Amino acid sequence: MSQSILKRRLVDVNERIKRLRAELAVTEEQLAFLEEEAEDARLRGLVAETPLGEAEARESRKHADAMARQRDALARSIAALLREQDDLLDRIAAELTNR
Repeated sequence: MSQSILKRRLVDVNERIKRLRAELAVTEEQLAFLEEEAEDARLRGLVAETPLGEAEARESRKHADAMARQRDALARSIAALLREQDDLLDRIAAELTNR
C-alpha cells in the first residue's frame, strides 16, 4: 500500500479516535448521573417498600446499565482504533526503512 494511502488512513483513524474519545467523555458524565439516580431510586424504593418504588429503581438501574454498556463499547472501539493506528504507524515506518 502506498505511503500516501497509509497516511490518509492514519489521519482518518486519528479523527475517529478523537470523536470517540469526546463521545466517551460525555457518556461517562451521563453514566455518573444515571448511577447516582439509580442509587437514589433504589434507596427510595427501600424506604417506600412499594411495588412502584421497586419498579422505578429497576428502571433506573436498567438505564444506568445500558449507559455502562455504551461506555464499554466505546472503550472497545477506541482500543481497536488505537491498535489500527499502531499498525499503520508500523507499516509507514517499515516503508520508510525499506527506501
